[in-house]
Amino acid sequence: MGYILPEAVAIGYGNELRSDDGIGQRVAKMLQLSNVKSIAVHQLTPELTQALANTDLAVFIDACLASESSQVQVQSLLPNSSNIIAGHTADPRSLLALTLALYGHCPPAWWVTVPGVNFELGENLSPLAEQGIEIAIDKINHLIKTARKELCMKLA
Repeated sequence: MGYILPEAVAIGYGNELRSDDGIGQRVAKMLQLSNVKSIAVHQLTPELTQALANTDLAVFIDACLASESSQVQVQSLLPNSSNIIAGHTADPRSLLALTLALYGHCPPAWWVTVPGVNFELGENLSPLAEQGIEIAIDKINHLIKTARKELCMKLA
């Protein structure tokens, strides 16, 4: 008997008009995985909770300053409601907490951050960001494949 692959959502966010800040959206648009819903948005908003409530795992993708980290980072996330959703924007942890509060379900989640150096007005990415996007896609592919295996083993 075959198993249905757990559903995954990849949410890339950032401002594509501020050069490297658009990394998250670019990665989401480039992801071509089966059974992965890719969403590219300017910012994280409460409306995304519905997509999170209806998935088995989630990956958030964003840019970070190269001074904070010179490598693509992957970290697991847990819901955290201490970060208040200000207006219409959220961070991944508060969005997960809102999803849990509204729907009673929060998928396992990861945060992939890609270093950038140019956050000025413009649409061109720096060479560091371009390289980071390729690395991020590889890491996300591996992460989702591994997470799906673990979820399928739990279901078996």
